[in-house]
Amino acid sequence: MKTKILFFFMMCVSLNTFAQEEIAVQKYTAHNKGKFFISWGGNRDSYTKSDVNFRGKDYNFTVADMKAHDKPKGYHIDYVNPANMTIPQTNFRMGYFINDHYSVSIGWDHMKYVMTQNQTANVTGYINLPADQAGSIYNGDSSYYNNRPVDMSQGGAIEGGYDKGVTNPNGTAFLMYEHTDGLNYINTEVSRHDDISKWFGLPNIDKVQINLTEGVGVGVLYPKTNTTLLGMERHDDFHISGYGLSAKAGINFTFFKYFYLQGELKGGYINMQDIRTTTSSDDKASQDFFFFQRIIAVGGIFRL
Repeated sequence: MKTKILFFFMMCVSLNTFAQEEIAVQKYTAHNKGKFFISWGGNRDSYTKSDVNFRGKDYNFTVADMKAHDKPKGYHIDYVNPANMTIPQTNFRMGYFINDHYSVSIGWDHMKYVMTQNQTANVTGYINLPADQAGSIYNGDSSYYNNRPVDMSQGGAIEGGYDKGVTNPNGTAFLMYEHTDGLNYINTEVSRHDDISKWFGLPNIDKVQINLTEGVGVGVLYPKTNTTLLGMERHDDFHISGYGLSAKAGINFTFFKYFYLQGELKGGYINMQDIRTTTSSDDKASQDFFFFQRIIAVGGIFRL
């Protein structure tokens, strides 16, 4: 009888130990399938030069190799102020893990694109505005604008342009052009995630986990373009203007199961053939270029 009791006791201890080991192995962060995630962050952007075509009823010309830059705000409370969160260059993303290694997500990359005013670019095409329009001072046929160097600062052109209702005190600007509210890339991504915590010998991935992530995306461009063209009134409203393709790679640090900090490098191609430039639907612009983002985001990962 004593032998049976001792055997039963040893079996219970063994089973309990085995169960504890199994529970210890099954960390929350060991599996991703079925989890949701959401993140918010900021970006810095770089752009390749771009040939930008401007066309309307009385003009059609192309600015060759236009240079542009982003418009960073630096460290600022607006990134976390609900009333102003969309003013800086920001990134929002939410998604779902379809298995332990792959996720699908939707996101909004709020970049800013500003034509550099302090540049001289070659212009090809023609301008033939009615004489009573202020921009007619730039009139010229295709022989005049045949790869002609034009100072993009002429006529008092400034980055950011002038507010509606504010008269340019320096005459009529040739061109002010930017997507600053913004160059909105609304996209969906498919990404892969791999836990590399063991490379660093981390003892408990439920406290600190390190992951590599890579992904590809596709989406539409929905910019609010601020353009002052040949003295005409700007349109300055949101408009679906084209499409984008992108690829990214990043590193993710997850803390205490549910919170993470993620850094990404993201590049891609943007093609916009239907950019609104003035209040007239006859006036449009088109361009394509490559972009490169540096992103830092904070987020959460959870199961419902």
